[in-house]
Amino acid sequence: MKNKKALTLLFTANAISGFAQGISMLAIPWYFADVLNDSASFGIIYSFTTLATLFWGLYSGTLIDRFPRKNIFLALCTFSFLILSTVASIGFYLGELPTILVALVFCATIFNYNMHYPNLYAFGQEITEKENYGKTNSLIEIIGQSTSVLSGAFAAILLTGVNQELLNSIGLNNFTLDITPWKLHEIFLLDAVTYVIAFSLIWFIKYTPVKPKIVDTGDILTRLKQGVTFLKKYPLLFYFGVGSFAIFIVVLIHIHQLMPIYINNHLQASGGVYAIAEMTCAFGALLSGIGIRWVFKNTNSVKAIIILMVTSIIMFELLVVTKSPYVLSFVCFVLGISNAGARILRITYLFNHIPNHIIGRTGSVFQSLNILSRFILISIFAIPFFGESNNIIWAYVIGGLFIFASIIPLIIFYKKLISFKIDEE
Repeated sequence: MKNKKALTLLFTANAISGFAQGISMLAIPWYFADVLNDSASFGIIYSFTTLATLFWGLYSGTLIDRFPRKNIFLALCTFSFLILSTVASIGFYLGELPTILVALVFCATIFNYNMHYPNLYAFGQEITEKENYGKTNSLIEIIGQSTSVLSGAFAAILLTGVNQELLNSIGLNNFTLDITPWKLHEIFLLDAVTYVIAFSLIWFIKYTPVKPKIVDTGDILTRLKQGVTFLKKYPLLFYFGVGSFAIFIVVLIHIHQLMPIYINNHLQASGGVYAIAEMTCAFGALLSGIGIRWVFKNTNSVKAIIILMVTSIIMFELLVVTKSPYVLSFVCFVLGISNAGARILRITYLFNHIPNHIIGRTGSVFQSLNILSRFILISIFAIPFFGESNNIIWAYVIGGLFIFASIIPLIIFYKKLISFKIDEE
């Protein structure tokens, strides 16, 4: 790889900012579910934030294709630092954070996600040789999920603290450690500092595009239409791109919206279980990043994704018929493998079929449909019914059915998808 140093800096910056960001995104849903005992309000916030990102997702794709991807990362780091440092400062001043500011941080982070990851993959494609696409996507997954494992472990400590009773329960009777649970504004400050470090690393990135980037300077509407037009010309790519997104959609909702309620109401367990379950999910994704291409080396990407989708359905329905923190951790581990594996295979397939100069705009189309699907599901799960007793298990039934429906186009067009080719534009 001729841009190896640039990729190293990019991945390091992504890991550092993602570490504290992961802690924040675990702390906020648990804060609503356990501290405020108001999961319904969080569901509404999540729902409207997702709807807002529908429009942002369309616009962000045009920016990714229009401006240098390095500059976009610098802008995202600056924006995130300003939001988090301001909210953290208010928290230190007041001694606590108003709910509206907690919601603001959550919304800002979701907006960041919706540009950060499409930009990360587009940047990776821009500076990576075609034969190394799979390796680069796997590295993104490995590094990102390694960070998630660490952030999950730290979230478990920061959300619940550490005392002698906890140490005794896990057999560390002769070890003394006392950590008071962190407040949200303290976690947000840590998050803000990591964006400064990430900004510094990205600033020093120097790279040479593998192919000269074709910059379209037309207006936003025209650029949006070009992404749609490309997919109309190649509808098989549209069917694949939309159908293969299903695991990601349901897993994201599971982690941010459903799991805190499932643990609080169905399992009646603590925030430590939530953080550990998220950590096992990240660990599964880490293993997937390391070995998924080897596991499916004799299987085409489309078939492998179908297998992973079926596996995910089984895992979600397992949560319906069981009531155990250990089963939850196992399910999250397998979901981590399935979700990350499908994402690596999906993105590599799209990289091999969509030119880099239009990848952001076509990605916007997929991302917008992904957001719309999430908005509908999140809105349904925000209905008070799902927050009562253990009714949250019915959300997992619905999630499994959604993935099942998404498999259908992949099966119908299976033979055409595995032989599909386009000419480089």
